[in-house]
Amino acid sequence: MSLLHQDTPDKLDDAALGEELTKGSSHLVWATVVAAILVTIAIAIYVIAGQKPPVVVGDVVAVWAYPQHTETAGRDANGEPMPKDSFDQVLVFAEVRLHNQSKLPLTLLNVMTNATLNDGIHSSYAASQSDYDRVFLAYPDLAVPHGTALPLNLVLDPGQAVDGSFVSSFRLTKQQWDARKNLDFSFTFRYQPTLVLAPHTPIIER
Repeated sequence: MSLLHQDTPDKLDDAALGEELTKGSSHLVWATVVAAILVTIAIAIYVIAGQKPPVVVGDVVAVWAYPQHTETAGRDANGEPMPKDSFDQVLVFAEVRLHNQSKLPLTLLNVMTNATLNDGIHSSYAASQSDYDRVFLAYPDLAVPHGTALPLNLVLDPGQAVDGSFVSSFRLTKQQWDARKNLDFSFTFRYQPTLVLAPHTPIIER
């Protein structure tokens, strides 16, 4: 009987030790989970804090499309006869607003109008300020507002917002233009990512 009494404390100690080990493992798992959550939160805070707003933003105020069939006069600038030429084109007018959100001046390098057709993307550079104004002289029946031309050498000062209009030309028929899948405008600034703007209002057809 004395031997039985001597073995009992050892067995009790082994059971207690197993229970403590189980508790320890459980605490270790919970500590690992909590640590993983804390690390995830810390990474999220770091990423969000590191994100900066874009240096320039903008909005397409309105877009007008003017399909037309053009035939040349058959005479050159000196009045000499020359072969006539005829073609279809679509003049795309856009009024946009650009805003410099950075603390540095931004220089606009060029503007492009991009139309996605069945055969891919067709792009056309915006006309210069002088050519923009000449379009209204060449086509006096244009039912498009003659807004202030957007300077293609525009320098946006920090915090400055500018409204302006421009025109691009596509050698397309009206049927090709009507079958387009997408239309957007890209603005290239020096040393900055290209700003791409899509119209959120219906395109006004003329």
